[in-house]
Amino acid sequence: MELFFLAVLVLIMAFALGSGYPVAFALPGAAILSIGLAAATGYLFAGNMDAYFHSGGPSQWLSAGVTNLRGVYWEVERDTLIAIPLFIFMGIMLQRSKIAEDLLVTMAQLFGPVPGGLGISVVFVGALLAATTGIVGATVVAMGLISLPAMLRNNYSPSLATGTIAASGTLGQIIPPSIVLIILADQLASATDQAGTLRKELYKEATGELTMPSVFGVSSTSAGEMFLGAFVPGLVLVGLYMAYILIFAVLRPKNAPAIHSGEKFDAAFWRKVILTLVPPLALIFLVLGSIITGIATVNQAGAIGAAGALIMAGYRLSDSGKMTYAPAIMALAALGIIGFALANFEMNVKAVDTADDSLGIAIGAVGAVMLIVALIWSGVRVLRIENTLQGVMLETAKTTSLVFIILLGAAMLTAAFRAFGGEDLVRDFLNSLPGGFWTQFIIVMAVIFILGFFLDFIEIAVVVVPIVAPILLADPEANITAVWLGVMIGLNIQTSFLTPPFGFALFYLRGVAPAVVKTVQMYKGVIAFISLQLIALGIVGAYPPLVNYLPSRVSFLSDTSPPPRNPKLQFCLEEYVARQIERDPSIAQAIQRAQGLDLSPLPRDLARRFDGAVDSAATALPALEAAFEAEAAVEASADDYRPMLQQVRRIQKDVRELRDEADTLQTQINRLSDEATPERRRELEQRLDALLAEVERLQGEIPSEWKQVYGEFSKLTKAEDDARNTYRRAADKAYEDAASVLAVLDANEAFGALRDDLDALPAVIETAEPEVAMERIEEVERAFRDVAGADEVKDLLYKAKRELRARRGNEPDRAAALELHQQAVAAFEQQAGWRDTAEKALRDEIAAYLDAIEGTLGARTQTQLSRDQALFMASCNASHRDFSLHF
Repeated sequence: MELFFLAVLVLIMAFALGSGYPVAFALPGAAILSIGLAAATGYLFAGNMDAYFHSGGPSQWLSAGVTNLRGVYWEVERDTLIAIPLFIFMGIMLQRSKIAEDLLVTMAQLFGPVPGGLGISVVFVGALLAATTGIVGATVVAMGLISLPAMLRNNYSPSLATGTIAASGTLGQIIPPSIVLIILADQLASATDQAGTLRKELYKEATGELTMPSVFGVSSTSAGEMFLGAFVPGLVLVGLYMAYILIFAVLRPKNAPAIHSGEKFDAAFWRKVILTLVPPLALIFLVLGSIITGIATVNQAGAIGAAGALIMAGYRLSDSGKMTYAPAIMALAALGIIGFALANFEMNVKAVDTADDSLGIAIGAVGAVMLIVALIWSGVRVLRIENTLQGVMLETAKTTSLVFIILLGAAMLTAAFRAFGGEDLVRDFLNSLPGGFWTQFIIVMAVIFILGFFLDFIEIAVVVVPIVAPILLADPEANITAVWLGVMIGLNIQTSFLTPPFGFALFYLRGVAPAVVKTVQMYKGVIAFISLQLIALGIVGAYPPLVNYLPSRVSFLSDTSPPPRNPKLQFCLEEYVARQIERDPSIAQAIQRAQGLDLSPLPRDLARRFDGAVDSAATALPALEAAFEAEAAVEASADDYRPMLQQVRRIQKDVRELRDEADTLQTQINRLSDEATPERRRELEQRLDALLAEVERLQGEIPSEWKQVYGEFSKLTKAEDDARNTYRRAADKAYEDAASVLAVLDANEAFGALRDDLDALPAVIETAEPEVAMERIEEVERAFRDVAGADEVKDLLYKAKRELRARRGNEPDRAAALELHQQAVAAFEQQAGWRDTAEKALRDEIAAYLDAIEGTLGARTQTQLSRDQALFMASCNASHRDFSLHF
């Protein structure tokens, strides 16, 4: 019956959407009606409202939906949704201020003499508008009204013209900042948590281990990472569009002719190009650049974009003569002043303690006030001119409300879908498909593509993604990243915007296109661009670094980059070390030179420590080679092992499901009352016997040699793990122990500076009150504690302090304290002697050894990756690594 009510849920939703009922109410309405029908039917026919739910009951699932609704607003992790109204405001403001129209006209004049230049200019402007607005409908309508008549007047093929406009208008779906990317990031952040749980369960079932190594975990994503990941694929798509139009124009010049507008490319023209092109590009740089460099969060970048759009609209709509650009100039000056203050002063108001700090705060305050005045000035202008600001605010409120109401409705629908076992049904269907992850992925993408004919991107993102994303992300074989999956879904949704007969972009363009353009011509025109989008989808799917590299690069180069000891970085870090050692022979030479050092100036414990560090370095090099040899042995055996592994894991999964069902049946049998009919008990027992027989049959299908093959392959993986762990321990010891010896020698000056404090203690011990003497000894003891290698002196001072403490009525023993102090002085003199000798003889040699291995064997001991390491790690981690052999 769960499947029946699941079908009822889908049919109610489809009927409501097909009849034109608002999406925002169709989604939660379908959920509430289906849950209510299931509860009423269960109460009438089974006496239990929970009877026809997969688990739980109607109250639980309705409250789960409400919890999801609350989560949209109150979960801290979802704060990126605040950026949605900011980016919507920015886009609508740029549309209403006619900046898009200026861009199209100017770029058409600039590219006109090139074959297909007008079409190329439409793609170029579409990309710029996508990077500043991200609203498909507004972009398609604007470009359709402005550029389509011009293209038709200049004898462009109606099919090429409409296809170019429709495709360029959809770039806002994938080129950041994009609303769809923000929503996808929000949904995928939740999906990664579920995927992580699924993968842990899979690991536990496959290996029997209770905990899964963190290196196999699923990484989450954020809106900022989605923006970074989509940036290069968006440029790839723009490049494909432009290349197609250029090739088309060369092959068929009559259908895409060059246009000579008669405009002279003089200083006035280039001044117009700069004034038209530079402000939007500067806004893009501020919005995306602030995110990429880590200066601003997505929310803060949205505020930057909204403020920039308001400033631009203030001078574009106004005609105030010499004062037209005054607010914009004031805003630029304010940004310069604020930047100067941030670069040259400490701008923490709570930490002001010098005159320079106060001056910096004052300069920053002046810049802030100037920026606020510029924004208010521009806002007043935009409000007075045709009441534009009010219209923009109203449209922003409407669009934002639509987005959030759909998000809320989808939360209810998802809860109902899970209530009737829909999530388990989808997961079981996908997992049962032959071909592994890629079969699942292709089917999911095909379903999203088809749904794009009927649903907007918001419904797809909030209804489909939470269901399928955890399943795809949990697969250890593909081990895809959440940002890659999000960008692939975004590209797919964008493709569906163009697909006849239901493509939304076609509807938008049809509404503004002249009657001379036939709908069939529009459909014909977008076919080539759909093919280009599918090609881009294939390119990004086949080469994940296009998506993964930029987010990884920014992450590893940031101040908050993961430390080199992070388990997820070890495979790539070891590849980096191996390459550096192979390229730079001076590392091995430095180790050999360190092995030949005369360590006699050092005390025995330090000499032993440094000698052990050098021996560990010599051990680490062959251990690293052994690790890669073991990895090669695993890879060589993987091709033969993987098919049997997949076969056995599939059988074991089926066996687990059958046993779970058998346990449920056994529980039902045990709970049968004495009044139950024998036929009912017999029926359940027969079903139980059939399940157990099926379990036996499946277990018999496991190859007889499986245990032997599994054991042999496990030895290979264990050998690789042991070799890597041996290398890591040796490499850490090679640097850390040597660094501790160098720290002792570098502390010589600080050690010698404590001589006077140590010599002054006898007078205090003899004459001062015990409490005062203890306090003074503790101060000196604490000073020695901060000096590397001074533990012996510190320990003797601690004992001297204890002798001054009165215990059990006994008086402080000043004589014993003085004796211990003399021992501390003797220890100090002894250390001072060998410290000076060792520093002169060994300090530079030890430092040279550490410098040679710091970036390789000592990489794991660093607090942060170096630039070279970070760039290599970004490139290495940009590809997906297969972990399925460990499951």
